[in-house]
Amino acid sequence: MVLETEILIGMEALSVHTFPPMDVDARISKEWRRRMLFMLFMISGIGAWFLYDGYVVWPTEGARYVEFAEIRDGLLESGKANDEESPEIQLAWERHAQELGYKRDIPKERTDSSIREQRVIGWGMIAGATAFALWIAWNHKLRVRAEGDVVIGTSGQRVELDSIIAIDRKKWEKKGIAYAIYEADGKERRLCLDDHKFAGCEAIILEAERRIEARQEA
Repeated sequence: MVLETEILIGMEALSVHTFPPMDVDARISKEWRRRMLFMLFMISGIGAWFLYDGYVVWPTEGARYVEFAEIRDGLLESGKANDEESPEIQLAWERHAQELGYKRDIPKERTDSSIREQRVIGWGMIAGATAFALWIAWNHKLRVRAEGDVVIGTSGQRVELDSIIAIDRKKWEKKGIAYAIYEADGKERRLCLDDHKFAGCEAIILEAERRIEARQEA
């Protein structure tokens, strides 16, 4: 009886020494934030490009095309040009463009429907960028914590470190993601520990692995 008590006391002391209470607050990493902001910039830029085309470039080019069509049709009807590829049409347009300060290139036809489509796509991209920005802001409120012997996930689930029976690192090398497999209510569950997104999760993973190894050795 005395021997058992001494062993228990010794194990308890060893446990306290080996596994001190944790204090980890893993928040959004700078790398994840930079990547998301880059994607936000890309989506916003593409949307702005479509809107600029839809409200500025294409309507202006459409107006120039109307002028070009008048010159072309006039030359074709008068017989001064044989077809639309005739150099006479090109030369006539270049003279007209030079007089009005236009580009020398022959403008493309921009219909109302095509201009409207550019605007719809642009506003759709801007709406998507706005939703994406709100999603990024919402993610900045999330975090993974380890307080004492308890890990608290992003959705508030509480997992005892000693209830973790395995760490799944299949996605660790490529994505920096590991899953803590633990037991709760007689079932195996998984807690995502994403160190790429939440800087500091690796400390929780290493601590869980140390405890698993210590239990296996015992």
